[in-house]
Amino acid sequence: MAKSERNPKVDEFLSKAKKWKDEFEKLRNIVLDCDLTEEFKWMHPCYTYEQKNIVLIHGFKEYCALLFHKGALLKDAHGILIQQTENVQAGRQIRFTNVQEIVEMEAILKAYIHEAIEVEKAGMEVDFKKTTEYTIPEELQHKFDEIPALKTAFEALTPGRQRAYLLHFSGPKQSKTRESRIEKSMQQILNGKGLNE
Repeated sequence: MAKSERNPKVDEFLSKAKKWKDEFEKLRNIVLDCDLTEEFKWMHPCYTYEQKNIVLIHGFKEYCALLFHKGALLKDAHGILIQQTENVQAGRQIRFTNVQEIVEMEAILKAYIHEAIEVEKAGMEVDFKKTTEYTIPEELQHKFDEIPALKTAFEALTPGRQRAYLLHFSGPKQSKTRESRIEKSMQQILNGKGLNE
């Protein structure tokens, strides 16, 4: 297969990378060998097949990774896919701490990328947990009872926005902190905005 075209925005991203630069370069070459379109989304190199996201390259403090957007649907024959947090439903990562690991896994990585392309070609979708399956914190329920307009506004939000709020509100162990988060977010919800908008 011919190498895909390089995106100048990714060139710029790589030229500015202070950490993981060699690892990013190697991952980029491997992914481009798989005949995907190189794009730059969410401030990272992202690779698509017929405009559908397949894999993203990103770096963290302790590791860099290939993120498979629908990684939950891959067979993971080598047991190397990692769910970043318990709330991540679709994406899975393969993590690296040096170039040598990437070089040694090149054939496996290409196999996973090709499998991810096949998942996309087949039109497979991740069965996401529905917003109604998340617990509404007691403090939020009290606010809904006090201010019906808040409940109406919350229910009018997209499922993704509702989920983000529910996870944000449920996070703290102390009721006082949960109440504070809800208070701070009420106007955003009433305005029909998501958590970070």
